Amino acid sequence: MGKFATIDVALDEMLVNLAAIVLRLSKPEVTRTPEARRALAQSVHQYAVCAARSTDPRVHDLKSQLEQTVKPSLRIVAIDGVKVS
Repeated sequence: MGKFATIDVALDEMLVNLAAIVLRLSKPEVTRTPEARRALAQSVHQYAVCAARSTDPRVHDLKSQLEQTVKPSLRIVAIDGVKVS
């Protein structure tokens, strides 16, 4: 394994570990405030930028999981014009 391959493997491992940390921080009890949500969104974005060049499928799976944490949850508020509780 060449020097560059060794560095790539090490970076992939770091990205996997980083994703685990960010996933723990994405829990609703941690991201209650708007500032915390913005910080989470920024962390997810930065992770996605770093993960873009990785060839490790774990990194891309974790990227997808992280991106799901910042998507707003949608709920139905009306069906055919009738408000739903």
